[in-house]
Amino acid sequence: MAKRKTTQSGFEMSFDPWAAVIANLLTLATLAYAWFLLRSDTDHYYRSVQEDQALEWASFLAFLVAAVLFAIAALRQRRATGKVPWFLAGVGLFCFVVAMEEISWAQRVFAYRPPVYFLENNFQQEFNLHNVVDTGYRKLAVKIVLLGYGVLFPLATLYRPLRRRLASWAIIAPSVSLIPLFLISYFVYSAYSWEFTGEWIELMMGLGFMFAALPPLRAWRSEDEGPPGAKQRTAVTLWWLGVVLCGALLAFASEGLRGQQPELIELARTESNALRLDFLGLGEACQGKRHINKRIYSYVEKYDEEDLYDGAFAALTRQGLPEDRAQFFLDPWNSPYWIQCTSKDGRRFHYVYSFGPNRRRESTEWEILGDDVGAVFQKRDGD
Repeated sequence: MAKRKTTQSGFEMSFDPWAAVIANLLTLATLAYAWFLLRSDTDHYYRSVQEDQALEWASFLAFLVAAVLFAIAALRQRRATGKVPWFLAGVGLFCFVVAMEEISWAQRVFAYRPPVYFLENNFQQEFNLHNVVDTGYRKLAVKIVLLGYGVLFPLATLYRPLRRRLASWAIIAPSVSLIPLFLISYFVYSAYSWEFTGEWIELMMGLGFMFAALPPLRAWRSEDEGPPGAKQRTAVTLWWLGVVLCGALLAFASEGLRGQQPELIELARTESNALRLDFLGLGEACQGKRHINKRIYSYVEKYDEEDLYDGAFAALTRQGLPEDRAQFFLDPWNSPYWIQCTSKDGRRFHYVYSFGPNRRRESTEWEILGDDVGAVFQKRDGD
């Protein structure tokens, strides 16, 4: 049997310098791409940050791959040291939960209706926990993970006695060489200089965890495996490439699997027209605001428009509309109906809409596009 290479601390954490440089550059390339997209093609930028796009699927895959790699590293640690690998296993479990939360536990893929608790308390009306938590606490948690796990924790392990003590407790910090990607992610997220910054940081954080799993994965390698440098550089590049390409493929495949479902599209048209009548009955439906883009349930709760609970849409329950869908303004695919209000330079375009079969927004402020299903209740072309 091949011998294991270990240090006095019971393991050898090594990250090839060039592999670390590649990992940092590939992760930070996410920001460069976001910045370029925002300035060169704003419409494409806003489409790319919507749910079920390649960005979200890549974030899901990065955390999922990280979870698998940490799980394998935990098993190797157990075999090599005999210790309970609780820390690596815990980080792997964290990554798995984040991955599933990212896609709302596949709710939109399979179009199932979330439990009532999430419809009432999750502002996105999705089956996930992170959107139940107040936005301020959620952002604080992301900052703690980026700064605490990715920066302060590895810096603390530079103190050798502490590193040895942590090793005796089976605790392994991420590599110090990955601090740049975590630190820059922290500052960019804190600044939040452009809309949807958090969507890009989620991908960067997922990549950071995925790369952090590589050194412990090889920590207890056999002597005959040779030096880690070339293999780590290859692994970093291939895992990143796989996440990016598979994210794009999953976005394409998830849309194709849904099909057109003409009977549901016709049902959504009927329901959109009922909502149109309800908003016409409100008079000033958009509260005098120049821009609103909200889930209708959130709109009702925020502006106390409770008459909508008893309007034409609610009356469709007598024709078979499920009570839960009526109460929470859900479309036939169990996604929220939305209200869009835009008033600018004398122009006005107000409409209600569903994301349609592909469960993602394609409409703009001035037009209902793609397979979105909607109905206009106020329109003026300008003075």
